Amino acid sequence: MRNQGSSDELEKEIQRLVSGSDASKEKSHEMKASNIASASTRFGFKLFLELLRKGKGWNILISPTSIAAALAMTYNGAMGDTKRGMEETLELQGMSFEEVNRENAALIAGLKEIDSVQINIANSLWGKKDVPFNPDFIQRNRDFYEAGVRNLDFSDPRSISIINAWVSEKTAGLIKKIVDEIDPLTILILINAIYFKGKWSNVFNKADTKEGLFTLLDGKQKNVHFMSQSGRYPYHRGRDFQAISLPYGDGRVSMYIFLPDKKVDFYGFLNNFNLDLLHQFSTEKGAIKLPRFKLEYSISLNDALKSLGMEVAFDEDKADFSGMCPVTSQDNVYIYKVVHKSFMEVNEEGTEAGAATKVEMNTRALLGPPPFNMVVDHPFFCVLRDNATDAILFMGAVVDPSVM
Repeated sequence: MRNQGSSDELEKEIQRLVSGSDASKEKSHEMKASNIASASTRFGFKLFLELLRKGKGWNILISPTSIAAALAMTYNGAMGDTKRGMEETLELQGMSFEEVNRENAALIAGLKEIDSVQINIANSLWGKKDVPFNPDFIQRNRDFYEAGVRNLDFSDPRSISIINAWVSEKTAGLIKKIVDEIDPLTILILINAIYFKGKWSNVFNKADTKEGLFTLLDGKQKNVHFMSQSGRYPYHRGRDFQAISLPYGDGRVSMYIFLPDKKVDFYGFLNNFNLDLLHQFSTEKGAIKLPRFKLEYSISLNDALKSLGMEVAFDEDKADFSGMCPVTSQDNVYIYKVVHKSFMEVNEEGTEAGAATKVEMNTRALLGPPPFNMVVDHPFFCVLRDNATDAILFMGAVVDPSVM
């Protein structure tokens, strides 16, 4: 566990970063915070492009912060090749467990302390009743991710309702369900939930919202409602696109809109997108028309994460999460499922968004008696019995069920 002194020091670092005091130290802490933030951004964009590759023509919405946090908690139990594969995928190369956890703690705490918008971030671990987990793994997730830890009887249908109620509460009802069913081999479910609500620095006037045509990828057009305003904005004109930054509250948080020119291939633009463009804005006078929109998205991330280098973490024979719980090689723990759900609504007032990420850990075999597998493929005996009176009504030996 972190001692009180280190906890106080971390809090002071965060306060200095947010307040802007002590310039030399602030620069050092800013660099530290940016390491994990940059890693999350790079990972998120890689993942976005991987999802885009298989989801052309679909709306896609993910929260890299949520996904990275859920996988970072899981990473705390990874060892060997599994750990290295997760580091590569999550862009954590060269960072120790301590650095990853401490910087994530600072980043999350800093985000939650922004006054001009509402950002809620919550983490939780839901363990299968009577399954032992390594104390260090649990403690790291408690200390650095403020993860609530609870043991449940996963065979009780109420467990699903309990977990989903937690997610719904933490996302203000935007994500009502993250668990549909719990596999009999699941021993741990790790969840991150994030909620955002921000009011535009310059609210759009509803009276200026007008209906107009939005052109789809196939050239067809649909009627949508466009919000409009003019003023001075962070803006960038590229060779084949325009971009604008619309701030919330005091401007610490913004929405960036990148609009390729009409003749530019949309997916080609995204595949060649350079994240450095986020730093190339200058304030200019202009006008903006932006459609109101609402997105809901749900996706299994298994295939995408495997493609990005985490194959071994999903392999029931090769995954090494021995840092998570002390199980034998016959009961190997692996990632069974990573599910992400997200929601965003943008209107004249501002933006409301929520996301939740679930990482479900399974064992290759049950901890305890293994599940039976009965294949009746040879002669058998059967009994038809009245259980109330113990009367056997029929009994038989079946040696050839094909004989009629």
